[in-house]
Amino acid sequence: MVVSKTDLKGSTPSEATSVSQNETWAGRNARLLNWWHAHRAVRARPATGFVSQPEPRTIGSFARGKQLVAGNLLFAGHLIQQPDGAFWNAEIPTNAFAGEMHGFAWLDDLAALGDREARLLGQKWLIEWVAKYGKGKGPGWNPDLTGRRLIRWINHALFVLNGQNADETLAFYRSLAQQTIFLSRRWQAASPGLPRFEALTGLIYAGLSLTGMETHVQPAMRALARECAEQIDAEGGIPTRNPEELLEVFTLLNWAASAISEAGKMAAGEHLAAIERIAPTLRALRHSDGGLARFHGGGRGIEGRLDHALASSGVRAAAMVGLAMGYARLSSGRTNVIMDASKPPQGKASANAHASTLAVEVTSGRRPLVVNCGSGAYFGEEWRKAGRATPSHSVAGIDGLSSSRLGPARKISGAEQSFLVEPPREVRLQKLAEKDSTGLVGSHDGYVPSHGITHIRRIDLHHDGRELSGEDTLAAVNEAAQARFSKALDQKKLQGVPFSIRFHLHPDVDAALDLGGTAVSLALKSGEIWIFRYEGPASLTLEPSVYLEKNRLKPRATKQVVLSGAAIDYATRIRWSLAKAQDTPSAIRDLEIDGNAVIPI
Repeated sequence: MVVSKTDLKGSTPSEATSVSQNETWAGRNARLLNWWHAHRAVRARPATGFVSQPEPRTIGSFARGKQLVAGNLLFAGHLIQQPDGAFWNAEIPTNAFAGEMHGFAWLDDLAALGDREARLLGQKWLIEWVAKYGKGKGPGWNPDLTGRRLIRWINHALFVLNGQNADETLAFYRSLAQQTIFLSRRWQAASPGLPRFEALTGLIYAGLSLTGMETHVQPAMRALARECAEQIDAEGGIPTRNPEELLEVFTLLNWAASAISEAGKMAAGEHLAAIERIAPTLRALRHSDGGLARFHGGGRGIEGRLDHALASSGVRAAAMVGLAMGYARLSSGRTNVIMDASKPPQGKASANAHASTLAVEVTSGRRPLVVNCGSGAYFGEEWRKAGRATPSHSVAGIDGLSSSRLGPARKISGAEQSFLVEPPREVRLQKLAEKDSTGLVGSHDGYVPSHGITHIRRIDLHHDGRELSGEDTLAAVNEAAQARFSKALDQKKLQGVPFSIRFHLHPDVDAALDLGGTAVSLALKSGEIWIFRYEGPASLTLEPSVYLEKNRLKPRATKQVVLSGAAIDYATRIRWSLAKAQDTPSAIRDLEIDGNAVIPI
């Protein structure tokens, strides 16, 4: 799974350098303004204390809390060991690592652990932050991190104030108020999307909770309503098409609405309407195991976050029918399939987007079967690029090329970013309803400019969920495309245009070649056995792959089923199927969770 140099074509080096310099200047200007307003804010000495305090709603990890107490700081894919508890003296490997430290989301994990040692450590690290960075210094003074930090400090105020002396308590309240003033002046500088939603939710939280901060509430509520109207489309989606990011936005909107309601006020109509639009979209993007589809930089989501957010929203609407944020869903029996069936994100929204058009994920019951590799952002820039390429997805790829290409890296706010360029210009989808199955037919023209080839993918799910059949066609559909295909064929000396159809497997799937190498048997931890078969001019191999997920030190090893061949004719068709073995029951009591047996009651 290697990113082809062809994937990285874009602007000339001089153009890229010029853009990078401009972006660096913009980033420096933003940091200067953040510094200026932070120093102005910390001069304020407002009256401090709580008017009201929202109930803690953030969900932490008990296991990560234990890691922190043991001195293991695992942020942004890097592990730093600080057994002496010197949190703020740790050597910072990346900007993302620093962002996770200064955002204080780790306070959720210490609160989830909840014992005396965890509380004392959380208090120590918070007071040290106030002493070291509270006067406007450090990387934590930007709008989205400040919003995230305010939410955690307010949520866990009782946890961190228990047993503190008067001076430490006063310093805590004063810093909260100063950060609120800073945020009221700088929330507009947060990038549209999740960062701005974090900033405004933090401002609303603080304005409702702290004495003397009430004047910030109404402007923040109006601004949040505008963001909901502009950033949440009519189908409940966001421009990045990142399912996990949509969940985070949904969670923030729920928190803000609840805090506003508890203060005796009413959230704006646009705010509440956005919650109602997002809920059915998230239900459509949820696999049968409760996790989100992993597309465009998103992961499965924090365990329990999706169910909790949907329940707390109070929205009972069923999963969206048709496309949900550009994804199509099939579900029958214990099996569900989610396909990326729309154009990838465009422009700035594509900073974390993947070349995943027509890729699928398949889940059986509570067991993921076919997956995408996921985002490699936590494992460094090379893994990030690799995770965004088409070969990292369960879809067909041609000649080592991605269906969308990555543009040149640009430095924005101190971080390298690459946007998608040359995406498919046309992506089509049709839903099918047969006597015994439901299906999808999708196509995209991402390979027409380079090879004259349109990729057409059909999948059909049997009504009992026991069989998924598919067909991938690589076709030159008109005279111009055929001429381009013939030219590509000449460049390959008439040996054919290489293609690969990949099916990445979840690490918990035990895969083995079967039937003399003509099939693959896939055993799930639930006890289910699935058989992969194919027909057409291709060869079948079982190859190494990786599963990329947050909060791990390195990628998890797994396998992928690969159908590879060479397209010689104007149309090359490969049929494949995933079917349960005949002796597999229709329903299985899946009593094992993450490798631990559950005793039924």
